[in-house]
Amino acid sequence: MTAISKVEFRRPIWQTAIILTLGFWLSASLLLDWVIMPSLYLSGMMNGSGFTTAGYTIFWNFNRMELLSAAVVLTGALVLTKTQFQRGIGSIVLSVILLSIAMLDTYLLTPQMCAIGIQLNLFEAVAAIPSTMNLLHGGYWLLEIIKLMAGGILLSWYWQE
Repeated sequence: MTAISKVEFRRPIWQTAIILTLGFWLSASLLLDWVIMPSLYLSGMMNGSGFTTAGYTIFWNFNRMELLSAAVVLTGALVLTKTQFQRGIGSIVLSVILLSIAMLDTYLLTPQMCAIGIQLNLFEAVAAIPSTMNLLHGGYWLLEIIKLMAGGILLSWYWQE
């Protein structure tokens, strides 16, 4: 009568790492996109001469964090596909999409937006926002929507497993 029933609910360590990484990454993206950048815009900092430098510094750090998060998610998806996860190919495809978006943001969009936004002539008045900047912002928001959808799908898959 002294037998103790021991029922454990253990997730593989990689599944836990993916869940925590995706939760941190997606919440940080939402915080940056919907709180920090609108606050800077509404405070009038966008009209200041140092906005481009500040924006580049913020996004330089955030993009490196995104690359690291995407690498953890892809590595975990590859490991779990080999061991037990049922949606293996789908999770790898979504993880590669997330890594591609992080690379596009880091090495294409952020440098281009900062190059367009920087004012090189100190004697010239601040001009209106160039049309290419609006195009780059549109591309950034499209990638953000895709990233949030893919990350949300992956998060729900790994949470349910």
